[in-house]
Amino acid sequence: QVQLAESGGGSVQAGGSLRLSCAATGYTDSNYCMAWFRQAPGKQREWISSIRTDGSTIYANSVKGRFTISQDNAKNTLYLQMNTLKPEDTAMYYCAAGDRYGGNYCYNPLHWGQGTQVTVSS
Repeated sequence: QVQLAESGGGSVQAGGSLRLSCAATGYTDSNYCMAWFRQAPGKQREWISSIRTDGSTIYANSVKGRFTISQDNAKNTLYLQMNTLKPEDTAMYYCAAGDRYGGNYCYNPLHWGQGTQVTVSS
């Protein structure tokens, strides 16, 4: 059973940085893509970044140039480096793995973590 556990969230001031981590266990399929989503209060969950099995990455326009997704395959850990944070980045951040339709970018994830809260104050 795949389990994803996020960590690294917290409260920062605008312009600050945070690095989120997602530790994956029970992970037997090395062909899984992985992704980060977020959900702000009163809003729908939003995709923000994915990494394919070949290491290629894509980002939502709202975070492009500020956030960087990466993974350490030896540690089965996914990261999200978030720089130049803005108040509108405040949300619960979720790690996700696999795609239920076989897509390469995890737009429709098979597995979800429980989330880690990020709060950015102005």
